Amino acid sequence: MDYIFFTGATGGLGSACVKALAVRGYTIFAVGTNREKLAELGELPNVIPVMADVSDGESLQSARLIVEGYTGKLYAVVNFAGLTGFCSMVEGDSVELTEKLLQVNVMGMVRVNRLFFDMIHAGRGRIINCSSEAGWMTPQPFAAPYFLSKYAVEAYSDSLRRELMYLDIPVIKLQPGSFKTRLLDDINDQFDKTLSETQFYKKVLTRMKPLMTQELSGGSDPQKLAAVLIKAVESGHPRLTYRVGTGKLLVLLEILPDRLLDAMYKAMMNR
Repeated sequence: MDYIFFTGATGGLGSACVKALAVRGYTIFAVGTNREKLAELGELPNVIPVMADVSDGESLQSARLIVEGYTGKLYAVVNFAGLTGFCSMVEGDSVELTEKLLQVNVMGMVRVNRLFFDMIHAGRGRIINCSSEAGWMTPQPFAAPYFLSKYAVEAYSDSLRRELMYLDIPVIKLQPGSFKTRLLDDINDQFDKTLSETQFYKKVLTRMKPLMTQELSGGSDPQKLAAVLIKAVESGHPRLTYRVGTGKLLVLLEILPDRLLDAMYKAMMNR
């Protein structure tokens, strides 16, 4: 029996992926902080709900004890736990938000991989870290905490991969784009909060609002990401990186020089 430790299981993308993996016959330790959603996942075959917070070391130690009650080996650790953020970096609670995102998106991943590494090693398994399109794209205004955390995930994953290759343990990056989940609603709520509280950017954010609404309404089906994750889990020779769900326009913007892209952002908001 192949066991997978899966964080972020109670999010929209996470739950879709947990269900898809469970259908494939894997036994999933579905880790999350939402008791109601964990209870729902626990009703599925092959899913073991685990209440744990990746930003809390003691919480993860308790999760480890649960895992040890079933197995000493893991086929995979999938780090899906993550938060998003939209704010000005010079107004409001930007420092607190940045620290929160780094604790969950980056340090949560570091904690989980360190704590369960011996089980991965024993199972000759693999580590899958969920990054984002924000990990490779040019950073956008008012999204610095999120981009900062995902750039850190990219650097951490690359370094970890080059360390663990000596032990024949793959470290794989997922780079999802925009998907239709509650996460998009969270971004919209944070946008509205930033707009209502700003002293400097009322005009800019008001003009940005239709573009943000359009971008958030075009999210992909989470099943597409689940299908890609299954490839990352099951491939005998997995890619280093799997990208899915990024819009063509955003990809095209990446070929522009930084100064030209800066000018486009400024012109777009000054019309």
